[in-house]
Amino acid sequence: MSKAKLKKHLSALSKEQVVDIMLQLYDASKEANSWLEFYLEPNSDAELEKYKKAIRSQFYGRNDWPKDPSFRECNKLITSFQKLIPDPNAIADLMLYYVEQGCSLTAQYGDYDDPFYTALENNFNKAVKFISSNGLMSEYSPRMKKMIESVECCGYGFPDTLWNIYYEYAED
Repeated sequence: MSKAKLKKHLSALSKEQVVDIMLQLYDASKEANSWLEFYLEPNSDAELEKYKKAIRSQFYGRNDWPKDPSFRECNKLITSFQKLIPDPNAIADLMLYYVEQGCSLTAQYGDYDDPFYTALENNFNKAVKFISSNGLMSEYSPRMKKMIESVECCGYGFPDTLWNIYYEYAED
């Protein structure tokens, strides 16, 4: 159903009927439930922390023991958070946090395989592009530099690629 058709249908309903539909939607879908809660009580900080915790759990298990991360799951978490339509600053923070977790993992526990680095590079590129397009480079630049410096010891040209991505968008 198109948005126009949905809008026409909902406009024909009484306020009570629309409220009833919203309550049914709230109960029927976890995603709709989260979106409606965020819409009615937007708290980016609390939601951001929830998503950060979920991303961290993809990289570290119990007692901070490293594990093989699911990049697919991390990307789903980012997309899910973006659907809440939070402040762009919160999205940028989460996108960068995701890459930071991967950098932390490789800096602490040694080199990983090439696909690991490729996934992090691709996600760093998405993050920097988003940060730049939302005018947040000056705010996030020190954090990005610190993250890249933390992986200078890693192999596969990983830090070089991160620097190249950074300088493609950098304002300094």
